[in-house]
Amino acid sequence: MNPETHLSLHRARSTELREQAVKFRTAREAGATGSLRTVHSSPRTLRTQLGWTLVELGLRVLPGRESLACHSPRTV
Repeated sequence: MNPETHLSLHRARSTELREQAVKFRTAREAGATGSLRTVHSSPRTLRTQLGWTLVELGLRVLPGRESLACHSPRTV
């Protein structure tokens, strides 16, 4: 991919994320009733956010990486 194309895609996504962050902050400050659906446009994004939250929680619950390294299969 052309570096300029990659950079423009990155800038567009960055702008989208900043806009979502502003919407989220204003909804929280306005005292949204605990529902993230007012901030997110579709239930799919809510499921995605919930999924990544569960992944992050699972990674925190797992033991240290040192113990996982000895059990991972070798690819070479």
